Amino acid sequence: MCPQFLFGTFNDIRDRCDIAPVRQIASEPGYDDGAIVPDENWKPISAADVEQHRADASVPDGVRIELVHRSLPNLDPNDLAGRLETAARLDPLSGRWPTELLGCTTSPGNRATTTEDPNTGRRIGLHVDNFDRLPYARRHRGRRRLCLNLGPGPRYFLIGDHDIQQIFRTLYAAPARHHPHTEDIRRYVAAGHSLRCLRIRLDPGDGYIAPTELLAHDGSTAGVDQPSVAAFWLGRPSNAS
Repeated sequence: MCPQFLFGTFNDIRDRCDIAPVRQIASEPGYDDGAIVPDENWKPISAADVEQHRADASVPDGVRIELVHRSLPNLDPNDLAGRLETAARLDPLSGRWPTELLGCTTSPGNRATTTEDPNTGRRIGLHVDNFDRLPYARRHRGRRRLCLNLGPGPRYFLIGDHDIQQIFRTLYAAPARHHPHTEDIRRYVAAGHSLRCLRIRLDPGDGYIAPTELLAHDGSTAGVDQPSVAAFWLGRPSNAS
């Protein structure tokens, strides 16, 4: 399925969501060759696109995306280390979510994507997580991840409009024989298949709960001069069927 959001009306999401095609990186400094990134030709999301991505009652909790907000303590805009300490003490959603912090990422401003390969320091573009290492057929059973933007600057959540199971069914005659990987997203785009990227603006205190084992995703600080700290928590096992 395409990404499914839980929200009220078009007005709730219209002013914080844009959409753009993707492109594939070739020999650009700071990036993996082949990484998939938005082409930055952003357009406001349409009402038709919003309806396509609206989660209805049939969408299991474990595969839907929720946009959340948590009030933050007053923090010095220049104190990034203080944000890391805040994350370690934070009950992120007042008892609704596990409190064991997965980790934090400090991102400088003006990055089209933010996630780096820790072994190379190069950015990897749209990718899927593999905390649960589930095979293709059970990918929708992975634990969702909570991310909160601790500021000081805003940032974006990037999501491909096809999930990894859709990508697999297009690429492989027998998808169950393969294990999902970020390289499959790259192979899909290299083969000429269409993939668009949605971006959701996250101001300080804003966040998302999303099935990052299932969705091609990343963070972004494009067009934002300030750095920001993103804190992550991993959820409980899903009961999605």
